[in-house]
Amino acid sequence: MASRLLGGKSVNAIGLGCMSLSWGYGPSLDDESAGRLLNLALDLGYDHLDTARIYGLGENERVIGQYLSGRRKEYCLASKTGIIVDGDKRRIDCRPETIRAALETSLKLLRTDHIDLYYLHRPDPSTPIEESVGELARLIEEGKIGGYGLSEMSAATLRRAAAVHPVTALQTEYSPWTRNPEIAVLEACRELGTTFVAFSPVGRGALARGVRDPAKLPNGDLRIAMPRFSAENWPRNASLIARFEQVADDHGVTPAQLALAWVLSRGEHVVAIPGTANPEHLRENFAQADWQLPDAAKAAIDEIFRPDAAAGHRYGDALRHMVTTEEFA
Repeated sequence: MASRLLGGKSVNAIGLGCMSLSWGYGPSLDDESAGRLLNLALDLGYDHLDTARIYGLGENERVIGQYLSGRRKEYCLASKTGIIVDGDKRRIDCRPETIRAALETSLKLLRTDHIDLYYLHRPDPSTPIEESVGELARLIEEGKIGGYGLSEMSAATLRRAAAVHPVTALQTEYSPWTRNPEIAVLEACRELGTTFVAFSPVGRGALARGVRDPAKLPNGDLRIAMPRFSAENWPRNASLIARFEQVADDHGVTPAQLALAWVLSRGEHVVAIPGTANPEHLRENFAQADWQLPDAAKAAIDEIFRPDAAAGHRYGDALRHMVTTEEFA
């Protein structure tokens, strides 16, 4: 597989988003199943694993530490802080003291003495980004993290952060049906030497034949509250997805493989972290990683998924205010 740079280190262009092992899209895996999938990922060649404290309220970090601590040198480990859960309430908190305390807990859960890439999960309107980055820079100096990243933040915030200390990575949702990064952050990352990490590159399963009828999603699935999966918007989006799937069939790849190839074609500074709890999908996402997107396929996808093509916002009202990634008018 083609490799790309992340924090000055070479990683495979496709990594693994670990969220769905513990949270997000239906029932979580039991520990043994999660451990088998994580070890299979490393055996297949995945060398970039992405987790966060909020995924399963620490359970995601714990299971990675439990089953992969003996293989720590085989992968780049990314985690996140900034979304703090207190009982049934959550808040955004990127104060320096909160960052440091959260990191210490993550190190214990992950059974490691350092995290390669540590993100601020969401922008904190109450804490200047410069203060947060100052603390992250100190943690880099102490060897507790290799570099830091930002998640779902604007190009302006990225530039302010980079003025304090170079930003290793910026992570935002990016796929053929979510093209907001093309407004500003994709180019800002290129200019600053920051790796752009695309999460949900297969459209939260919608571009991977993973959602046929949103009404049948299990209780607790995050997509239930996302407007694109609503009864009002899904028929429009399903028609776009059907056309996308035809492009995949025409080129002899799966829709997920087509989506990943499209994302990676957007620049050499782009890596993708599709998530899955399914071993077969894990293999599928890696199987055509070297496939180069033909111009005809790229043109067809760009025609299907114009920036305003998908019906509905990618986040519901409760979560939309937590991101500052630029929006199309």
